Amino acid sequence: MAGRKAKPIVAVVGRPNVGKSTLFNALAGEKIAIVKDTPGITRDRIYADVSWLDESFTLIDTGGIEPDSRDIILSQMREQAQIAMETADVIIFMVDVKQGLVDADAKVADMLRRSRKPVVLAVNKVDSYEKYGSDVYEFYNLGIGEPYPISSANRLGLGELLDEVISHFPQGGGEEEEDDRIRVAIVGKPNVGKSSIINKLLGENRLIVSDIAGTTRDAVDTDVSYNGRDYVFIDTAGLRRKNKIKEDLEHYMILRTVGAVERADVVVLVIDAVEGVTEQDAKIAGIAHDRGKAVIIAVNKWDAVEKDDKTIYRFTEKVRNTLSFMQYAEILFISAKTGQRLPKLYETIDMVSENHAMRIQTGVLNEIMAEAVALQQPPSDKGRRLKLYYITQASVKPPTFVIFVNDKELMHFSYTRYIENQIRDTFGFKGTPLRFIIRERKEQDK
Repeated sequence: MAGRKAKPIVAVVGRPNVGKSTLFNALAGEKIAIVKDTPGITRDRIYADVSWLDESFTLIDTGGIEPDSRDIILSQMREQAQIAMETADVIIFMVDVKQGLVDADAKVADMLRRSRKPVVLAVNKVDSYEKYGSDVYEFYNLGIGEPYPISSANRLGLGELLDEVISHFPQGGGEEEEDDRIRVAIVGKPNVGKSSIINKLLGENRLIVSDIAGTTRDAVDTDVSYNGRDYVFIDTAGLRRKNKIKEDLEHYMILRTVGAVERADVVVLVIDAVEGVTEQDAKIAGIAHDRGKAVIIAVNKWDAVEKDDKTIYRFTEKVRNTLSFMQYAEILFISAKTGQRLPKLYETIDMVSENHAMRIQTGVLNEIMAEAVALQQPPSDKGRRLKLYYITQASVKPPTFVIFVNDKELMHFSYTRYIENQIRDTFGFKGTPLRFIIRERKEQDK
């Protein structure tokens, strides 16, 4: 199992109203952040998947609150820059040619320069090069390097900007290639016990190989060996923000989560048993689901819950309802405090990781599909009936299947779901999402 290269993360930083969202929309185009709104989730467009030439990356908007007074703006920008420096591989620093060089820009530029992260300077609102071309030069004074004139609204200059951005991506992940350790991101809202779980997992085994603090993306990676297998835990607890404004914290938490999830194979979503499953948990779960990761839901602080013989059943029901889009996730009831069922977490990680990377032979898949079609006739519409010709598995992590049919329009979501359930009945695939791509084949090509 060759290690995969994590998708690079690019963050956009800049004062309010310089056009960050416009750039975001222009680059994200139609493929908007939300891979077909996951049912039951509302999500702010904080991140989007962008492809340019043959590189793809995750674009994050460090925005957050748009304050009004000057000094708040500076402190907010510093905060954004901080997030960007922690989570991103490349930072786009955006300024506005019409407002010219502003004091706050210079102060934030100093911070970014010291971070030693690659920073690409985008000078926005250059709608006409004749008119504003010479004004672009003053931004050389920021000491960040060459300013790239763009107009997000008119989509001018974006190609040159992106060429520069991707030139800073790490080239062919060297050591990453041989790495077959399972990478586990422990995610969840603040104070659900993420760090205690990691500490307990380490404390029990005292086999910590090394604590790499402040690795490239501030999430702290910890290497662990357990029963002869190696794991890397990616902890997003990390920095605690002092006196932060509430919405900002949520925004910040989501960005940190995107960064950690992007690099993981398995995501452990920690939920507080006492508080129950919340909308915020659903938001975080949605990120893992969108990214197609294996998922374990760890209900922590289970020792603190009053129980009868129906408690687990009722709690499971609630989790399944709130996170209805991930019925596949495994649920574990644990306690970091008492250590209850923590060893089971390793077994579950192994299991969902294997399922996430499982390949099914084409012959077997086609047998399952033929049987499914015989049991439940495919839907028809206006006299045309759906025909399923062939199914094959295209990739793993997550397992992705291609189904060839006579007419894509007839392949309703519910029938795809039915085929998925038949495959799951045979192979389980516990803990991992399955993806289906529907392709059309004309009768005569068959």
